[in-house]
Amino acid sequence: MNLLFNDSSITVAIVGCGGFIGCHLLDAILTRTKWRVFGVDLDFYRIQHRLSDERCEFMVADLADKSVVERIAKYPVVVNLAAICTPSRYMAEAPEVIRSNYDHPAALADACAKSGSWLIHFSTSEIYGRTSADSGLLLEDETELTFGPVTASRWSYATAKLLTERYIAGLKNLKWTVVRPFNFVGPYMDFMPGVDGSGIPRVLANFSSALVRGEPLKLVNGGVAKRSFTSVFDAVDFLFALFETGKMGRLSEAALENAPEKSPFSQAFNIGNPDNELTIAELANKMRKIYAEIKGVSVESIPEPQVVSGVEYYGEGYEDSMRRLPSVEKAERLLGFKAKTPIDDVLRESLEWFVKHYGSAS
Repeated sequence: MNLLFNDSSITVAIVGCGGFIGCHLLDAILTRTKWRVFGVDLDFYRIQHRLSDERCEFMVADLADKSVVERIAKYPVVVNLAAICTPSRYMAEAPEVIRSNYDHPAALADACAKSGSWLIHFSTSEIYGRTSADSGLLLEDETELTFGPVTASRWSYATAKLLTERYIAGLKNLKWTVVRPFNFVGPYMDFMPGVDGSGIPRVLANFSSALVRGEPLKLVNGGVAKRSFTSVFDAVDFLFALFETGKMGRLSEAALENAPEKSPFSQAFNIGNPDNELTIAELANKMRKIYAEIKGVSVESIPEPQVVSGVEYYGEGYEDSMRRLPSVEKAERLLGFKAKTPIDDVLRESLEWFVKHYGSAS
């Protein structure tokens, strides 16, 4: 085992450890390392099997509580995954979305700057804004950002996340790294409406729910927007490359001075798989085909996708970005990381889990 991963004195604080990404990160840390974990969330149903682990301490709380923020910032490495991040809530609950994605993480950044913790903050690929269908690669430090009007509340999430990035980057005493996920998918993503959640989940769980229930997959505005889908397990591998390169925040001043261009600190990283780019309509057809194979039925027996308007489906204030294709050169150059899981494998492992988990609850 790598000496760093074998160091039992290390404790990582994971905010949002019970969420989709957090549950996979928690499992990986407890499997691959001897580290301890301090986990904070409001819901732990995804990690029931870890709640009695002697290397973990869990707290039911959120970042709205100042005392909780101060407690989290006592640990040397803080991974902040907490966010309201489902599109249906961007329109319906814009003020709460902004508080969740700016006010609370800004307070955590202040606390980490004061304590000296390394803050690994999860942002979003949505900070690239209202991209067009012919947008090229999105580069972390070069791409210009354009957003819709204030009346389009679709952008409440993206602008709050972008403001948090700017705030974090402006804190002079903070050791930080920003992660911009590009459509992470996999087991435990989101929820099934009416079973263990309400509202509209993100596209993978949305389509999976429709397939299990025998309902048409809804193609918002024709499903012409493109996205690059990334395995959550690749995302966890990225974090381990980041941990190792940053020596869990213990990089010496000499190392930073000798090779500052190789430092993961004060950097934003796109994490995505440009090889897995699909239109949403193509995603729907792939998922129908894979689901038919899993169930041993013909794809013709599965309802055809149905086109709906964005306003009809999500409500007034909905807009979309038409393409988000990540440049991943920076993560490969600085961390030696590149996502590798092909789209068909990503979708199959996600759907197989969803069918097993929710098949009897449809």
